[in-house]
Amino acid sequence: QDGDLKFPLESVKKLKEVMDRNRHINPRMMVPMASYSPCQEKHLPEEFRPVCKREDAPMIFRRLSLAAEDDLCEICANAACAGCF
Repeated sequence: QDGDLKFPLESVKKLKEVMDRNRHINPRMMVPMASYSPCQEKHLPEEFRPVCKREDAPMIFRRLSLAAEDDLCEICANAACAGCF
């Protein structure tokens, strides 16, 4: 979840894979994550297409990608969870 937007956890994990894949193509040409938007990626899950129309899409994608980080348990990635660390 990001604000009033809700997405399935599996879709958020796929989003992170898409974003990570693009980030490792060429480190010299790497776009800062804060300004990167995966909207042009053909493997972007369909449920994220409406986000692409928003002005704040890069930040939404970045926050969702952070929520799917491998080092966080799925419960702790939830904004409502507290005290896991």
